[in-house]
Amino acid sequence: MSDILTLREKRAKTWEAAKAFLDSNRGTDGRLSAENAATYDKMENDVVNMGKEIERLERAREIENEISAITAIPITSMPGSPKPKTGHASAEYNAAFWNAFRGKEISNALKVGVDTEGGFLVPDEFNRQLIEALEAENVFRKLANIVHTSSGEKQIPVVATKGTAAWVEEGEQIPESDNTFGQVILYAYKVATMIKVSVELLKDSAFPLEAYIAREFARRIGAKEEEAFFVGDGNKKPTGIFADTGGGQVGKTADSATIITHDDVIDLYYSLKTPYRARASFIANDSTVKMLRKVKSADGQYIWQPSVKEGTPDMIIGRPIYTSSYVPAIEADAKVLAFGDYSFYWIADRQARMFQRLNELYATTGQVGYLATQRVDGKLILPEAVQVLQMGADA
Repeated sequence: MSDILTLREKRAKTWEAAKAFLDSNRGTDGRLSAENAATYDKMENDVVNMGKEIERLERAREIENEISAITAIPITSMPGSPKPKTGHASAEYNAAFWNAFRGKEISNALKVGVDTEGGFLVPDEFNRQLIEALEAENVFRKLANIVHTSSGEKQIPVVATKGTAAWVEEGEQIPESDNTFGQVILYAYKVATMIKVSVELLKDSAFPLEAYIAREFARRIGAKEEEAFFVGDGNKKPTGIFADTGGGQVGKTADSATIITHDDVIDLYYSLKTPYRARASFIANDSTVKMLRKVKSADGQYIWQPSVKEGTPDMIIGRPIYTSSYVPAIEADAKVLAFGDYSFYWIADRQARMFQRLNELYATTGQVGYLATQRVDGKLILPEAVQVLQMGADA
């Protein structure tokens, strides 16, 4: 039995114990005493922490499987005659790129990767490594539709209204009913960050420069991306699914400013049209999920259920739920819970990410600066594909 499966089973048992404790220790007013609340919070935190450990183990397994798969590919050509890679996928370009970033040399091989805005495009293999790191940091990239564009904008035709049929009498004129079309434009907004590394560290060949830059740039850019994909206002950044303009539709407004009920979740579920539900999932802040863990259905069952199978997320009323710290927390009028098919949110990546080394700017402090930039946009193409729960106003 795998460590992941064992941990999932332990997590499920811990959750069952937490539910039993909660049910047996509620007072007549439905609340817990301070002492019992502290005990329950500890049990719930154990469930949350085990969930995070499961995610880490699954990501590690994915990386190991990918590395193993490389050696498992059968050799179909004669030994000694591999097809050479060209451009900024070549081994020559990769070596020249990292030599330049360590300040060792500048090679003519880098000319194939010069970006029009200055700096150098990252090698193909490293760009792929960076994308993988971004996905580990950014839960929404796994759910959205990602497209690549080489221009500054991408125009997407969208059916705004659909034509209908009608019953007509024999010989009666058939009414016209055409589809009307709109257009959504994805731009190429720039997100950027800078890292400073000491000259001494760069000269240390044991320092894993490639891994450090990939991890740090991925963390920074991934976090900024995810924030925009959820709450961005479209002003020089992507438009988020919780945005007031261009975001998902308000499918349900809760009666309370601070409490989400089972009826609220059910109403949100059915506010999404049937065709979208097959691939739909929930997204919320951790604090919102914490509240949802205590919500029961009419038959007394908790609506949140932990995952007990590898590769599957936790569930609410039978649908997956994902968490992000960038989703708004519960407060009056806040949009706190989304339910929808996020493949209708399009993320447009423009070409490869770009790196640039700054030799002189921090020379007086014995450091070298590194810039990373990425051009990206994101928009919800069909607003009806994502419904959100908005909290009520203050009483």
